[in-house]
Amino acid sequence: MRQPVFTAPIFAVHGLLDGARGKGLATPEWLADMLGRAGISASLLELEESRVTVEQFNTLLIAVKDSLNDECLGYLHGRPLRPGSFALMVRSAFSANSLELALRRLAESFALLQDDVALLRVTEGALSGIALDMRGGSDAYADFLHAHLLRVFWRLLVWLHGGRLVPQRFDFSFAPPPHAQNYQGIFSGTLCFGQPRTAVWFDSDAFKQPVRRDRDVLQSFLRATPGNVVGPYLNERSASARVRMVLQRASPEWPDLASTAQHLHMSVSALQRHLASEGTSFQALKDQLRRDVAIVRLTSSDASLVAIAADLGFSDSTAFQRAFKVWTGSAPGAYRARSRTKQALA
Repeated sequence: MRQPVFTAPIFAVHGLLDGARGKGLATPEWLADMLGRAGISASLLELEESRVTVEQFNTLLIAVKDSLNDECLGYLHGRPLRPGSFALMVRSAFSANSLELALRRLAESFALLQDDVALLRVTEGALSGIALDMRGGSDAYADFLHAHLLRVFWRLLVWLHGGRLVPQRFDFSFAPPPHAQNYQGIFSGTLCFGQPRTAVWFDSDAFKQPVRRDRDVLQSFLRATPGNVVGPYLNERSASARVRMVLQRASPEWPDLASTAQHLHMSVSALQRHLASEGTSFQALKDQLRRDVAIVRLTSSDASLVAIAADLGFSDSTAFQRAFKVWTGSAPGAYRARSRTKQALA
């Protein structure tokens, strides 16, 4: 089976670098070194809608973390979160006999490791969740740190639960950022901005359930970090994930909505309804996948634009170039040139 193809938006790349920038640590030499390790051209940082492969994003995250000796990437005002902290928290939680106890252990170990952010258990009616208490106020840190920490702890809880823990809502204690539309590809379910705290919510009964992980799978999980906790996430049972899988497996035929619904043993109206409830549509998923495949092909191969257009199901190269410019703000040829330009950083 083909590996899923995903890319990460350039604002997330800036997020990996901005902690060091804020502390004056991001010298031109340091930035060039970090981007060079990940194979990311500095020229792409100037293109607002550009994207990088997930492999490049994860490589950059590891490089920045190791360089700063901080798993919070330089964002904390006080003590950094030293490398190995996440693994320590995972080990403290995975042997708990319930998700409730696992969360309590996570909060306690996190509190021992740093002072700037606390992990809280919160309840609201039939929902329970985890919230970030930013010491100094919810606006004391960049939006990126809120989203980064929330994603890490959310994905960790999903893993501890056995992969079937479904979030009901994500809250963010900041107004919708300019790139808010990209959050739907990073988080799942309902997203609410301008809330009192950054938090993720689940059905309360989930916290009474047992942790479904043991020592045999712990090392595999830790070896896969950070990609397994910060990379793109789609619930494999969601309609979005199933549609994307059908499209990728069938390419370059690229089935239409009716054919995809038939493959999934659903009516067209039922599939459209499920996708709408997940905040997306068949055409949006198709375009996102074709965009991601195009970016990977352009940046990692010498395939011609004609060949890429044909593989993506476009009638001709002109139609592909027009669509690619809508997706990224750049023509594909210029994008390929940017991605391979060794540009000095001012």
